Amino acid sequence: MSLLYLVRHGQTNHNAEERGLGRADVPLSPLGRRQAEALARRFERVPLDAVLSSPLQRAADVARAIAAPHRLPVELLDALTELDVGDTEHLTYPEIRERFPDFYAAWTSDDPVNAAMPGGESIADLARRLAPLASDLLAGPDEVLVIVSHNFTLRVLVCLLLGAPLASFRNFRLDLASVTTISIQHRRAAIQALNDTSHLDKALNLAAPARSVSP
Repeated sequence: MSLLYLVRHGQTNHNAEERGLGRADVPLSPLGRRQAEALARRFERVPLDAVLSSPLQRAADVARAIAAPHRLPVELLDALTELDVGDTEHLTYPEIRERFPDFYAAWTSDDPVNAAMPGGESIADLARRLAPLASDLLAGPDEVLVIVSHNFTLRVLVCLLLGAPLASFRNFRLDLASVTTISIQHRRAAIQALNDTSHLDKALNLAAPARSVSP
């Protein structure tokens, strides 16, 4: 049986200010760095075979913190980069609604999967990018992996691993610095834990993690 620990990166100033964030390579905030340290402690005594990450620094820095105690390299995968949010990058939710009303109507409809971000990707585009990785994970050898990535990327990856409709990405949330655990056996994936943030409460004495905006 394989175990996948899907880790969302820690807080950035964009998250704190509730601004759209996709491909912009912004760093962790001071709180985000503390969350990375808490995640490193969370995995310090967990036997790991590999650590995979998005190349964006907010994810890669978390991955390196987790990998360091295990003396593991971090494998940076372009497929794990966040959804390209195009012209909505850096914008607040009200700004997105005002500047791109047609997109906003499609995105908030019952079928947002093919609604492309203005100048960017759709959820369907992201799924096509992630599909080869999901297939490799389902068919791979028994191992324990940490995968550090982003909000939309991880939610779509969960859908692909479970064989769930892509529109289901809206039916669950993955908070900043959360851990979602998925087991894979005989090419079938099952959720063992979803959106676990207990390591933050214990290590940082935090209330619920800062909410992030999903444009």
